[in-house]
Amino acid sequence: MSWHISDIWIYTIGFIAQGLFSARLIVQWVKSEKAGKVLSPTIFWQLSLFASFLLIVYGVLRNDIVIIGGQLISYFIYIRNLRFKKAWRYLPVWFRVSTLASPVIALCYLLLNKQFHFHSLLHNPEISFPLMVWGSAGQIIFTFRFVYQWLHSEKLKKSVLPPGFWIISLVGSLMIISYAIFRLDPVLIVGQFFGVIIYSRNLFIHYKTAPQKKQAYS
Repeated sequence: MSWHISDIWIYTIGFIAQGLFSARLIVQWVKSEKAGKVLSPTIFWQLSLFASFLLIVYGVLRNDIVIIGGQLISYFIYIRNLRFKKAWRYLPVWFRVSTLASPVIALCYLLLNKQFHFHSLLHNPEISFPLMVWGSAGQIIFTFRFVYQWLHSEKLKKSVLPPGFWIISLVGSLMIISYAIFRLDPVLIVGQFFGVIIYSRNLFIHYKTAPQKKQAYS
């Protein structure tokens, strides 16, 4: 596979995005290890938002609807969690406005630009229909983890990362890894493989401390 200069820049954006996603997991994991329980730190959501924006850009440049679709919903859930943390309102107004507008602008660009129109996204010759369905299913499951997290947090009126979030993350991540292997996408493979380790560790921390919590309330 020969790479052009433009390909290098595209993959650089993708790897930076995945690096930020990995960084958020490392921060969340380290803080949780120190606290002895699963935490939902503010920086986790700040890094998530910035990384999601970059991955949307990467998806546009890669002409990959699976990547783009997987980010659009979770993008706004990141913002909602920052609201729970009371951190959103302290960001500059110009940043908040541009952040809210960015995914809408990106979507309009895809639909209106001749090179990146909706038909081409659904008929990418590099992605077979069964593979696109499998990858999309993985992204839907992977994205649903944040819908689940959001609904759970709305119920408690605070930002939390419940065990179901990590279980759904693990299932979706394994599906995306298999999609990425067939797609020959190193960005997705590296990013998701690292995530599997952190998701598993958070589940271990949760179920390790669960009996202690029951004893404390008994």
